[in-house]
Amino acid sequence: QVQLVESGGGLVQPGGSLRLSCAASGFIFSINAMGWYRQAPGKQRELVAAITSGDTTNYADSVKGRFTISRDNAKNTVYLQMNSLKPEDTAVYYCKKEPRPGRLYPYEYWGQGTQVTVSS
Repeated sequence: QVQLVESGGGLVQPGGSLRLSCAASGFIFSINAMGWYRQAPGKQRELVAAITSGDTTNYADSVKGRFTISRDNAKNTVYLQMNSLKPEDTAVYYCKKEPRPGRLYPYEYWGQGTQVTVSS
């Protein structure tokens, strides 16, 4: 029973910071890649950042230099540190367990999401 629980969202002013957390359970966290995605009203869900089991990271161009993804395998938790927030960052942010390589029918596991609103 895979479970992903996001927390840390809220209302923040432009230029502010927020740290999101995703607590994972029900699988061997340390060998799985994890990702953060976001979805704004009327828009497609998009990848924000991802991190592999070996701590390799990649980011959407729109957040490079502002956001940092990290993981703590001892706590089964993945984080997203968001700095210099902009109104266009407003969205529901979701945590995802990325499929293991080589699976023929990968199943998508998502958290419930946490709302981030950037407004003055």
